[in-house]
Amino acid sequence: MSHLYNIINLYDLGYTIAGRVADVHHFLPRSGLYIIGEHFEPIRHALLGIKGSRPETLKYVHSHVHAIPQCRNIIKEMRLSACVQTDTAGAAAIVAQKNDPAHGAIASSLAAQIYGLDILIDNIQDSAHNMTRFLVLSKEHQIPLYRKEDKVLTSLVYTVRNIPAALYKSLGGFATNGVSIAKLESYVGEGFSVARFYAEPEAHPDNPSMQQAFDELKFYADDITMLGTYPAHPLRFSS
Repeated sequence: MSHLYNIINLYDLGYTIAGRVADVHHFLPRSGLYIIGEHFEPIRHALLGIKGSRPETLKYVHSHVHAIPQCRNIIKEMRLSACVQTDTAGAAAIVAQKNDPAHGAIASSLAAQIYGLDILIDNIQDSAHNMTRFLVLSKEHQIPLYRKEDKVLTSLVYTVRNIPAALYKSLGGFATNGVSIAKLESYVGEGFSVARFYAEPEAHPDNPSMQQAFDELKFYADDITMLGTYPAHPLRFSS
């Protein structure tokens, strides 16, 4: 998590290749923080090694648990054994410390500069459009003013009541009121007894259609927690 003025934080929610960051769904509802924005950051990975090493000398590659699946193709092609580390920069530091040409790291070009490593192969991610989505978090619940023309997202988590087709019925109000849902994910709550759902309707809470959809949601759902309403990133609408 990157701290900006100790008030606003950035937290990664998911990757276009590696998928969601599951711990976020457990962290957010009890964090005391609210989502006030989103940011998409292009992710470029490089294969790093110690000075003078070559790609063919590598046997092991170190990186973050989410960076490794973003580079599956080259890992498989080079027949490398993947070693999970706390983060990509930490992986680069470990490789520098080992000073062994058999060990490499998947990290950024900046990490190569910091830890005195060579960039053996640049841009090794499987997809040229590899992105990480970050949420901008704040202690203050900053809901933008409702304007019909603005494109916003509202994030919330909830559990469904123990009745047949509760999830289907909880979403029905959004469908009948014309409210699209940009993201819907389930995750297991504490004790594995109740499934919780993270949803991102594309509407403002003061939008009449959203209010009607939310009224229907409340009938079929329990423990609804509003996490924030924020502007949708322009990247969502780029071709």
